[in-house]
Amino acid sequence: MKIIRGLYNCREQHQNGVITIGNFDGLHLGHQKMLEQLQSEATRLNTHRCLMTFEPLPREFFGRGKKATARLMNRSEKMRILGGFDASIRPEYILFLNFNQALSSMSASQFIEEVLIDRLKVKSVIIGDDFRFGCDRQGDFALLQEYGEKHQFSVTNIESHCIENQRVSSSLIREALIDNQLTDADKMLGRAYTICGHVTHGEKRGRTIGFPTANIHLRRPETPLHGVYSVTMHSQKHGDIAGIANLGHRPTVNGKRTQLEVHLFDFNESLYGDYVCVSFQHKIRDEKKFESFDDLKQQIQLDCEQARSLLSNQ
Repeated sequence: MKIIRGLYNCREQHQNGVITIGNFDGLHLGHQKMLEQLQSEATRLNTHRCLMTFEPLPREFFGRGKKATARLMNRSEKMRILGGFDASIRPEYILFLNFNQALSSMSASQFIEEVLIDRLKVKSVIIGDDFRFGCDRQGDFALLQEYGEKHQFSVTNIESHCIENQRVSSSLIREALIDNQLTDADKMLGRAYTICGHVTHGEKRGRTIGFPTANIHLRRPETPLHGVYSVTMHSQKHGDIAGIANLGHRPTVNGKRTQLEVHLFDFNESLYGDYVCVSFQHKIRDEKKFESFDDLKQQIQLDCEQARSLLSNQ
């Protein structure tokens, strides 16, 4: 699986393939169905498969200056999840397009002609049934089909994946996480919701009350989760470790930015600089401001007892 950063890095070997296009935020079960179709089509045409996606996400570009909409994953997490998929559905190439003013101003016809036909010479395009593209979202399946007939490439429209008659989507997963419906989100994702990042040095206040924490750099403007959770942290060096996490602004110490802090049970090794992934298992409570560190310490003790119990019973 190789990364292509921008159209200007596309070479002849990247042409004449099968491509799927979208935000792929979360890489949920619906996205995985698209990857299965991508593999099937590439086998039929005896060519490579490519996933095209965007950074920043289009809604982030158009929402600049407004309150950020929580995304499910950042670019590094997207690559990690894709790399963990079975080789049969893992694309050979990931093409990241910079969603900038030039790209956002492109008409749908321009996008097809300049990107898909001239630059990539696609043999086949696979999209979701809600996919729209081009300036003012004018492009759709019908327009792609029209061009496909003229330029000899096929177009496949994948129906939405449904669970219990409900369409799986990144928006619905985001809403489920915000509403503390972690089980529903996990069903749509096909795995526990996870945030990854490098462990960095923090203010080390947790040590002073007997609860040292690993501080994970979020690398995103906003998250769909806030509060205290039972978690499992995965480290390549140490494997899976049970713990409890606080994701929020830390009101007791007048924190200003969203931060992920994880206290690990029965663990005292150094994790500084390690890339770790935190899987959220259960919501325990919302964040709250405590009058003193003693009050905070007593609450954390109760939270840890509850987290241990929840994790041991799952």
